[in-house]
Amino acid sequence: MRPRLPPPRGVLPHFCILLVLNAGALALRRPEPYYGRIIGRLTQYAHGIRGTVYAVDESTIFVKGFAYDGTGPDAYFWVGDTPQPSPEGTLVPYPEDYPSRDPPVLSSHTNSDILLRLPAGKRLRDIKWISVWCRRFTVNFGDVFLPPGLDPPRPRVLPEFKRLAHGLRSGNISVLDAKTFYIPNLHYDGAGPDAYFWVGNGSEPNPFGTKVPNEMGSLSPLRGYQGEDIELVLPGSLSAHDIDWLAVWCVEYRHNFGHVYIPKDLDVPPALGQTKITTSSTTSQVPFNAANNCKEILDKRLQVRWEVQGDHVQVTLAARLRKEHYMAFGLSGAEGRPAMLGADVVVAFWDTKNNQPRAFDYTISHLAQCDGERGVCPDARLGGSEDVAVVSGHQKDGVTTITYRRPLAATEHTRDKEILTSRSQSVIAAFGPLNSRYEANAHSFMDTTRSDVQLDFGAQNDNSCVGLATLDAAGPTPWSPRVLAGVTNMTARIGPAGGRRGYTPITGHPSWGIAWYINDQLIPEIYVERGKTYTFLVEGGDDRTNPAKFHPLYISDSSEGGFGQKRPEEQRKQRVFAGVAFDNEGYPYPTAVGRYCEWTHKTTDQSAASDTFEQYMRTLQLECNDGEPATLNWTVAHETPDLVYYQCYTHNNLGWKIHVVDPGTPMPIPGDKSAIVNEGSQPSAVIATVISTFIMTALSR
Repeated sequence: MRPRLPPPRGVLPHFCILLVLNAGALALRRPEPYYGRIIGRLTQYAHGIRGTVYAVDESTIFVKGFAYDGTGPDAYFWVGDTPQPSPEGTLVPYPEDYPSRDPPVLSSHTNSDILLRLPAGKRLRDIKWISVWCRRFTVNFGDVFLPPGLDPPRPRVLPEFKRLAHGLRSGNISVLDAKTFYIPNLHYDGAGPDAYFWVGNGSEPNPFGTKVPNEMGSLSPLRGYQGEDIELVLPGSLSAHDIDWLAVWCVEYRHNFGHVYIPKDLDVPPALGQTKITTSSTTSQVPFNAANNCKEILDKRLQVRWEVQGDHVQVTLAARLRKEHYMAFGLSGAEGRPAMLGADVVVAFWDTKNNQPRAFDYTISHLAQCDGERGVCPDARLGGSEDVAVVSGHQKDGVTTITYRRPLAATEHTRDKEILTSRSQSVIAAFGPLNSRYEANAHSFMDTTRSDVQLDFGAQNDNSCVGLATLDAAGPTPWSPRVLAGVTNMTARIGPAGGRRGYTPITGHPSWGIAWYINDQLIPEIYVERGKTYTFLVEGGDDRTNPAKFHPLYISDSSEGGFGQKRPEEQRKQRVFAGVAFDNEGYPYPTAVGRYCEWTHKTTDQSAASDTFEQYMRTLQLECNDGEPATLNWTVAHETPDLVYYQCYTHNNLGWKIHVVDPGTPMPIPGDKSAIVNEGSQPSAVIATVISTFIMTALSR
């Protein structure tokens, strides 16, 4: 009787999954809502003072349910270290951000939640009381005293990311508050095809997690990072008390690139909006608006972010813009439908001659190119005013981002439209080419708004952005396939998959970011003869506890591989020719287990910028662990099929083809000028004979 095999790795019975999820759900570490360490209730002496005061952190105070009638002529929040509230205290401005030179007098409140930040570097240990104080009449309207020995919550410093795959590393990660993580010196090569920041419960990262938006608030797959400092905010109602780990996780391939554990005794400040830090990522990027408004239009190819700033609105447009093309956005010429005629739009583009962003105010009086009197014309060309001012712009990773400001009011009533903040309005957008004057030319039907799109410019936190779609689906040109023929000794190492030039376009299979490099060539097609013995020195890893770096090589008739992760019935569908053995109980195990060597990115993935594989290799560096490679000897049996594959035992889609021929049969080489022919191959005359024989054989079939 065949022994009963355990479930494959990563496959749990349903009841086990439910137990894991329930255990995570029951691990509530703190009652909600949590406002920090309680200080006490405000004592009322006058003017209806009321509220409960909490210590959020060592420099922030939260007043829950604050009430005050607002009739004091010169009242403020006031703190000090004297035995009783007195004129010797310090004013705490509320609100913290105010436009005037002097802090505003405290207004009336009935049941407000107030967040106070102590000024001038003060800490809670420096004060004894908090008061609502009238400076003019030196009167205390209400106060609360800090209890002795008050220990407010503090940020918690955790270890760095565990370094498992794709060059992921960081400095020590901090939990700034219950929703905010600070990750300094983050490195990641960006080559994972479906990687995200990921949080969840359990002893290690697993598929039952939750995506965390990146530092820009986007849920697009992660880009590469080169030593940047970033801040992450947990989504929805999720808090650091609800999770066991933070990871960088590849969703499609269910792989953990690295993680950090969250302690159960976490005592960090509540997330009440007090955390405000500046990171290297946010300072190097265009500063998206604090209101966090974002909408994706034009089939999600254009991102529009906006924020009302006084009597102006600041707008950020971002798109994968073709060279010498523009993106246009503005108010529709008709309410309730997209209308170009009569529209008030801004045309933005990247000026390639001067290498800077441009944005201009346009009027559309006729659906034709501007002739100086009518058409799709810049306002300034018609004698009008230029009401648009470029704030900033940049181009990165194929995305053009331009930020501009314009007045809310209609400066010129014949050419401009008023932007409202009280209700939604119909907006339009378009992509198109620029003419020789760098003015907007005609666009295609597919590159303009075709249905009514409503946008509320007065909204707060209206964010539905996920990620930019690609304008040019063709992408960069794939590299030519590699070939190894006449080679009996080969080294097998791990390396990056080459993005949209490498593994996937060559094989047609999805990739999770790494692939086999045979003799330092990305997934070459190998030619072998029946009856000959071939030696593979395998450096795919020997640490079974780190699945991201455990890649034993084996040879099979499966174009997918991953024998070790398959169910028994799936394993039986594969024929294995080398690299797998069975123990006394009938369980399979890999035999080609050696030290780990990987070609890694010197910075981030440069595949899109490398026209040839040789150029790409110059952007990589070889990193090897201590130890010895495994030796896999394979004598090709006479009954071996004409086509087999070298694969990874533990993962799908890392390898490619092995062509098997009879002794003496010429080995056809695909039409690749960079094909590699070693050991016994002859110069051009032999190659010509090989190609001729191959063609004649094909014609005779």
